[in-house]
Amino acid sequence: MSKPTLLFVPTALELRRLDDLGGVPPGHALCYLVGFGPVAAAARAAALIERLSPRRALLLGIAGAYDTGTHPLGSALCFDEVGLFGVGAGEGKAFLGPPALGFPQWPAEGSAPAIEDRLPLVRPASAATAPLLLTTTAASATPEQAAERRRRFPGASAEDMEGFAVAFACQLARVPLCIVRGISNRVGDRDPASWNIPLALAGALALANAVLADEDWQGADS
Repeated sequence: MSKPTLLFVPTALELRRLDDLGGVPPGHALCYLVGFGPVAAAARAAALIERLSPRRALLLGIAGAYDTGTHPLGSALCFDEVGLFGVGAGEGKAFLGPPALGFPQWPAEGSAPAIEDRLPLVRPASAATAPLLLTTTAASATPEQAAERRRRFPGASAEDMEGFAVAFACQLARVPLCIVRGISNRVGDRDPASWNIPLALAGALALANAVLADEDWQGADS
């Protein structure tokens, strides 16, 4: 039996709305909930990867954009890299992440470098890309908080709460991961009236289906 492609979706709300939009074509991927936030997502992704031994994985859902002029609501992005903010010491401008503390989240193993607060992702060469997705342990609550996080990660285009966690599980298992996020809001804006989740998921699903149909993922073994 050939190894499957796994499709991870963070929340039941996202999964229901993706199903309402038609979902992914049969045979393209096995779809599973992966959970809300980095703890649930890491644990669930690791368990599914161990059980199903996939050849590749895709994480699909919504995210906030740091600049909705560049990435408007409803647009969808693939990412070259995912970072993590929130694991370390202190808070605000005094926060110190793993590189500053000198404690990697996972040590170097053979030719694999230590995991600190960034991990590479894969994508089809044909997919439009953004440099960096920033995973946070709690979403930005204000524009000021969003600005501080982007100051620390200048290349960040969008913010989510699961990407780095799933990437960590995939990295340890040597499973290539692509992340597709549809932009539902501006980072730091917590007013649901200004969000557009249906539009974001429609854009994300269209891009995800194109990604799943493309066998040429950069960095992925077919």
